[in-house]
Amino acid sequence: MRIEARAKINWTLDIVGQRPDGYHLMDMLMQPVTLADEVCIAPAEELTLTTGGSPLLPADESHLALRAAKALKQRTGYPGGAAIHVEKHIPVGAGMGGGSADAAAVLAGLNRLWRTGLNQDELEAIGLTLGADVPFCLRGGLTRTTGIGECMEDLSCGQCWPLVVVQPCEGLSTKEIFNAYHESGSIRRPDNDRAAIALCTGDAAALNAAMGNVMQPVSEARRSAIAEAIDALRACGAFAAQMTGSGSAVFGAFESMHAAQAAYEAISRRWERTFICETCMEGLVIRDED
Repeated sequence: MRIEARAKINWTLDIVGQRPDGYHLMDMLMQPVTLADEVCIAPAEELTLTTGGSPLLPADESHLALRAAKALKQRTGYPGGAAIHVEKHIPVGAGMGGGSADAAAVLAGLNRLWRTGLNQDELEAIGLTLGADVPFCLRGGLTRTTGIGECMEDLSCGQCWPLVVVQPCEGLSTKEIFNAYHESGSIRRPDNDRAAIALCTGDAAALNAAMGNVMQPVSEARRSAIAEAIDALRACGAFAAQMTGSGSAVFGAFESMHAAQAAYEAISRRWERTFICETCMEGLVIRDED
C-alpha cells in the first residue's frame, strides 16, 4: 500500500483564546496541497519503521508515524504488525503539517490493512491525541478549523490555486513562537468569514485582502528570511503570499501554473528548499498494491 501524505497550508491563522491547560484556541482556514510524503505499508509480524528522503528523520519513538501505528494498535488490540516506510519530501519544521500527514496516512492505511473497522470520527479522535493537525490531515478538504484542531467545518472550494512554497531558513519551535506571540503587540488579524467566501468564489483579490496569520510577525522577528521570501514571491507575481502555520515555510499563490512555474524558476535560484505544487481537496491518496 502506497499513500500520498499531503502537506497543508494555512490560508488564515488566528488565535482566539487559551484553555486552562495551556492549549491555544484557533480559528483558521486550512487546505491540503499536492506536495506530499510517500508512506508505504506492508504486512509484517512486527511493527517497524524506516525512513528515507531529505531531510532524513530518525525512525524512532519520536516519529509521529510510529506513534500513530502504536496508538491504533492499542486502541483496537490488533495482534500483528506492519512494515512502514516514510519517504520524506515535505520540509521539516515548516508549518506544513508533514509529521501530522505521515501520522494520518499510517492511521488510515493500517485501519484498512488490519481491517480494524474504525470510522472517520474514531480515527480523528486518535489523531487528536497525536497532534492538533492530524484530524485535518485525515479529513482533507478546505476546512475552517477551530478549538485546538478538533472542530472542523467543511467548506466548498471554488478553485485550486498553483503555489510556490519556500522554506528560506531553518525550522522554528512552535512552542517558542506561541510563547512569543503573547508578548507581542498589536497584530493584524485575518477575516476568516471573508476569506472563506473568497475561496468559495475563487476571488483572488478578496482572498488577498482577507488572509492573514497572526504568528507571522513573531516568526519574522526571529527569522528575517521569512519576510524576504514573502516579498520575493510577491515580486514574482504572487497575488497573495504569507507564512503557513508557525513557519518557517511561506507560500505564494498564483493565478496560473505558468506564472507559478516562472516564479519557481526565479526563486529556486536563491533558496534551495523551493517547491511548486497546488492546493487540492484530498489530504490522503491511498493506492493498494497487489
